[in-house]
Amino acid sequence: MKTLCLALILWPGLAAATCRQALSLALDVSSSVDHAEYQLQLQGVVAALNAPTVQQIIFIQPETHIRLQVFEWSGPVNQTVIVPWTELRSPADLAEVTARLKAHERGVPAPNTAIGSAMLSGFAFLAEHPDCWLRTLDISGDGETNSGPLPEEIGTEAMPEGVIVNGLVVGSGNFFGDRVSRTALEDLRDYYEAHVIRGPGAFVEVARNYDDYADTMERKLLRELASQVLGQLPNSSGSEG
Repeated sequence: MKTLCLALILWPGLAAATCRQALSLALDVSSSVDHAEYQLQLQGVVAALNAPTVQQIIFIQPETHIRLQVFEWSGPVNQTVIVPWTELRSPADLAEVTARLKAHERGVPAPNTAIGSAMLSGFAFLAEHPDCWLRTLDISGDGETNSGPLPEEIGTEAMPEGVIVNGLVVGSGNFFGDRVSRTALEDLRDYYEAHVIRGPGAFVEVARNYDDYADTMERKLLRELASQVLGQLPNSSGSEG
């Protein structure tokens, strides 16, 4: 069996830095997300962070670390930090993060969806960490903006330099009663690709519904955190077969 070598490129002039990446996870808690879907979303983040492959990448380079934050968003003035910025230097640090997520109780959701406001909040949070090599904002959502500033109207002057915005769109039964329209989900993906994500290599992952949220979050974290993975080591016999 092949053994993955998750070696990270050390960028010129950044060898003295200690923060490899600042990652802010923004979770949609607007009224389109019902109680069951909310729990699947929160549990999905926990499951993804606890995935062995994700943890392997988080702790692959002990001399540097990842800083993680999680916040909820809904309306224009509804952004709540669940997990404040936490340096992930050891499994104990990650366990503290997941414990906070498990213990969190949802507040009253706003009836509207303000992705632009969530982006501006995320930018303000990431601006606090200019020393990190990478700064990434992740926005999860199951609908388009219907309140607050439009994402496409947010210019580069509002973004800290070098920030990347990725998206995770999820199909919700709220699209059409108890079923998800494939067309509606594809339209939401296209909306995020056209108006929300930005920066080099920015991408959107798609969850068919909230039951798929954990697997999709894990896949997204692997893409983000392993964006600088170099290659593979041969197995113990010296071959790669």
